[in-house]
Amino acid sequence: TWSCLKHIPLRLAGVAFVAPVVNYGWPSLSKKLIKKDYRRGLIKWCFRISKYAPGLLHWWISQKLFPSTTSVLESNKLYFNSNDIEILKKITGFPMLSKDKLRKRNVFDTLRDDFLAGFGQWDFDPADVRIGGESSVHIWHGKEDKVVPSQLHRCILKKLPWIKYHEIPQGGH
Repeated sequence: TWSCLKHIPLRLAGVAFVAPVVNYGWPSLSKKLIKKDYRRGLIKWCFRISKYAPGLLHWWISQKLFPSTTSVLESNKLYFNSNDIEILKKITGFPMLSKDKLRKRNVFDTLRDDFLAGFGQWDFDPADVRIGGESSVHIWHGKEDKVVPSQLHRCILKKLPWIKYHEIPQGGH
C-alpha cells in the first residue's frame, strides 16, 4: 500500500492501513530507535533464509519433529500482548499460518513473497511520499503491538503530518 501511495497517488480516493509493515531499512527511521529493537535481527535472519534457502525454511516450518511455528507464536508474550493472546485462545489460529496450510507450497510461497517484498530493498522511503488532491490516509495501530512497534510508525509519521494516525490504547497486533 505504501507503494500505491508513492506510485499512483492520484488514483487513490483514500487509504486505510492497519498496523502496516515497517521496513528496518528505511532511511527515515531513527538509527537509535531501531538499533535496540530485537525484531530487527530476527527479521534480518529470516529474510536471508527466505531469500537464499526457501526449501530449508519450508522444511523447517512443515516438519513434525519440532514445535509448530504457530504454537510457539500464539502464546508468546514476546510477540503478543495479553489482549492478543486472549483473542488467539478463542480462534483456531491464523488461517494461513496453520501447519496444514504452510505445508502447501503455494501458501508458503505467497507468504514468503509478501515477507520478501515487505522487508527487502525498497525503491523509496515512505517518509518521502507526497500526495495531492483529496486523498485521505489513515493508520490504525495498537499501542501495545509487539509485532509492528508503534514507536517506529510514530517516527515515520513525524515526517508525514498529512496522515491521520489512530492509536488504540490497549490494542495489540
